[in-house]
Amino acid sequence: MDLTVQSATSIHPMAVVEPGAQLGVGVVVGPFCHVEAGSVVGDRVELVSHVVVHRGVTVGEGCKVSSMAVLGAPPQNTKHKGGPTTLVIGRNCTIREGVTMHRGSDSSRAETTVGENGNFLAYAHIAHDCIVGRNVTMANVATLGGHVEVGDFVTLGGLVAVHQMTRIGHHAFAGGAAIIDGDIIPYGMVMGNRARLRGLNVIGMRRSGVARPEIFALRRAYRMIFDPARAVADNLPEVELQFADSPIVRDVLDFMQARGKRHFTVPPLRDAAGSDDDDD
Repeated sequence: MDLTVQSATSIHPMAVVEPGAQLGVGVVVGPFCHVEAGSVVGDRVELVSHVVVHRGVTVGEGCKVSSMAVLGAPPQNTKHKGGPTTLVIGRNCTIREGVTMHRGSDSSRAETTVGENGNFLAYAHIAHDCIVGRNVTMANVATLGGHVEVGDFVTLGGLVAVHQMTRIGHHAFAGGAAIIDGDIIPYGMVMGNRARLRGLNVIGMRRSGVARPEIFALRRAYRMIFDPARAVADNLPEVELQFADSPIVRDVLDFMQARGKRHFTVPPLRDAAGSDDDDD
């Protein structure tokens, strides 16, 4: 038997851990879990019960995975032909009941990546080939389509649905039940179906230690970027010139100039000049 099990690991007698699975130190595998060959479960991971860890999955140390979660199922992608692909989950993630995370597809980057310290609440879903950053929170039933990129410290409310190929900038916030079909700038706050920008995630910026002058600078730049008198692309050069000394504005401009495959999520026309003073 080539099962690799380190000391101080507990496997419930009603769990199935296949030969060829690698378990670290202090792992707890609860009843009715199934850990397939070719998976790696890091130190101090707890699989509570009824958890499935498929082949090609790496679960980072210190993660806690609750009942009925399925990690590393094959991608729901008709272009995938069954080749070997992976799901890599960072350390210290909380993965609650019924969460699903799929492996990458062999027609694309072949890996789904989830950063450390994530908090994925009940029935959240991460599809194939996604890149999810550090300290991301996905509330209940929040869903990512394939190839979505989510930056660090993003919060997605309950029932949020993100269209495939969409980019969500770091520190962005999406209110519950938002339907997101366009890229969201870093620090952006969106709501609605279809989602529209409703200002900046000022609370998140403050919690992350962004200085007050930088918050004010980004607010002014936001109004200029989304000035409805001109197209967004036409506004960017002027913003770049006026805020050349602002790192936070430069950060947002870099995101916008590295265009993805989706359009940008923008404010509603009536708010485009922006009352984003949600929290003075």
